[in-house]
Amino acid sequence: MTKPAPKRYRTTNWNAYNQALIQRGSLSVWLDTSMSWQAAPRGKRGRTQTYSDAAIQFCLTIKNLFGLALRQTIGFIQSLLKLAGLGWGVPDYSTLSRRQQTLQVKIPYQKSSGALHLLVDSTGIKMLGEGEWKTKKHGAEYRRQWRKVHLGIDAETLQIRAIEVTDNRQGDAQMLPSLLTQIPADEPIGCVSGDGAFDTKTCHEAIAARARSGASRPARMRDRGKAIRWVCWLGTKFCGPPSD
Repeated sequence: MTKPAPKRYRTTNWNAYNQALIQRGSLSVWLDTSMSWQAAPRGKRGRTQTYSDAAIQFCLTIKNLFGLALRQTIGFIQSLLKLAGLGWGVPDYSTLSRRQQTLQVKIPYQKSSGALHLLVDSTGIKMLGEGEWKTKKHGAEYRRQWRKVHLGIDAETLQIRAIEVTDNRQGDAQMLPSLLTQIPADEPIGCVSGDGAFDTKTCHEAIAARARSGASRPARMRDRGKAIRWVCWLGTKFCGPPSD
């Protein structure tokens, strides 16, 4: 049986399309003069750090955004501060290398207009092993290591709201309670959606304690009698729409 040909899309709004491509290369760097570039006294024994966490995070953000080495990052930041007319100092490369290992990054996010609809899933990242071409030609070797990235995404804004990184032996269902704890307690969760991997007792209990409802595809080998008993206990509001 032949597969149907994929649907082809033709661009008709060329003006908006061209502007979108131009916008991809737009760069605006805004430096707040009231930014706490210097570290505040900690009130503890020992020498106070020279640069604040915000300054270190700014430098590391530029480093990752442009794919620069640490020494190149220093030169880039020096040029930005010179253009902005700011006489701030720049951390040296050893300071950036040391501070990035312990820096606690706080990423701001935009809340949904209503109750949060959280989409949960996971993906894999290969951190050790040969490339895909070598594997296809000569087979995979033993020394291949992966990391699993468990994600919780806002269905409205498509922003990542929760994330956990584990080894490849960690199951998806085991990480759902940890993902839900990353959502602020004062923000209501309207629904949690996932695939059949989240059709477990642990996930049902975590969703019942934190969200208004949950929707997950029933696991393929799940006993349907157990699912009915869960409905009797938790109520029908925790059951998603029927799946094919």
